[in-house]
Amino acid sequence: MSGPAREGSPSPYPLGLRLAGRRVVVVGGGAVATRRVPALLDAGADVLLVAPELTPALRAHADAGRLHWEPRRFAVGDLDGAWLVQVAVDDRAAAAAVSAAAAERRVFCVRADDRAAASAWTPAVTRHGPVTVAVLGGGDPHRAMAVRDAVRTLLSARRAPVLTHPVAEGAPLEPSGGRVALVGAGPGDPELITVKGWRLLTEAEVVVADRLVPGLLLDELRPDVELVDASKIPYGPSRAQEEINRILVDRALAGKVVVRLKGGDPYVFGRGGEELLACAEAGVPVTVVPGVTSAIAVPGVAGVPVTHRAVAHEFTVVSGHVAPDSPASLVSWESLAGLRGTLVILMGLKNLAAIAATLIAHGRPPTTPAAVIQEGTTATQRTLRSTLGTVAADVTAAALRPPAIVVVGDVVDALTAPPAPPFPPAP
Repeated sequence: MSGPAREGSPSPYPLGLRLAGRRVVVVGGGAVATRRVPALLDAGADVLLVAPELTPALRAHADAGRLHWEPRRFAVGDLDGAWLVQVAVDDRAAAAAVSAAAAERRVFCVRADDRAAASAWTPAVTRHGPVTVAVLGGGDPHRAMAVRDAVRTLLSARRAPVLTHPVAEGAPLEPSGGRVALVGAGPGDPELITVKGWRLLTEAEVVVADRLVPGLLLDELRPDVELVDASKIPYGPSRAQEEINRILVDRALAGKVVVRLKGGDPYVFGRGGEELLACAEAGVPVTVVPGVTSAIAVPGVAGVPVTHRAVAHEFTVVSGHVAPDSPASLVSWESLAGLRGTLVILMGLKNLAAIAATLIAHGRPPTTPAAVIQEGTTATQRTLRSTLGTVAADVTAAALRPPAIVVVGDVVDALTAPPAPPFPPAP
């Protein structure tokens, strides 16, 4: 998108530069360069950064070998072999000297200090999966950003139009065959799904959803999407998982774009690994999209940080769905009792009395603070604060029910100020 820089002047010619492996020179190591360099690196450019000093972020790129840094002022020879130069300095005389040298070599030059004197402009950009939108606001960066933000809002909206099967000359832009995405939906608040997770949901033709995924995400799927409620698949747990695996593979082999939508994170007690292995065995490509795990997010929104300076330097996440005295338990509760850090227990409400008793029996003081958060990050969230010695009885008295997170450790009392109420949902 572009427009005339001023009335009667020629419009800029929009162009997408393919910079992979090509030399781009960036002059300046301050805030502007810090903003521009990541996009150049993402494009695969061979970046030469010329500046006496760098911001910490740019220094990290240099230390990691992602770019070459010359710790000095610009020299004309720096443009040898360059395809593009970005001038990110406040010194207008220095910037003019760089752009003059670039013009002599017919190298396009972007200038942060003076757009009118530049031979190229950096557009306001937003990215949505394979789609990149670049806006040139007729020389007005504020107009460009305003239009860019409006486009980004449209692309990010759950009802945004999406080209699921792009059409172009030659080869398709994306694989046209079936594929599976394991997407973490977060702990319950529909706005806590990642941007990438949202985008894949808008592209999905089949969605296989867990019981704990936010219902509003399902409500806004396209009407033609096949929704498989994985919580209603019959048989026992093992057979049900086999059936889920079969559905993922069969739909993908039929050419469908399949999203396996899981509460929290796919790999935190979510059986995502089993589903990935089943797809891999069948030759189905899989994308894994991490989710916000309830083990950290739910305590956080309830005012319980899982770590806190001078209070806890570690936290351990365990599943409590198997009783401590069961031969099937893989958790060393005796070892956990000896730790000083935070213990986060998922799926442990049914066995909470036995878990608390086991921890106390092996040395964890009964006065250790404990908290239980039911349906965290949702409008029905409830929080109970107690101690390890009384938490099981307190949960029964309060009639708390799953899903709930149990936190044991001094972090429960680390924050004296209560957390702010949850943000209201977006209109």
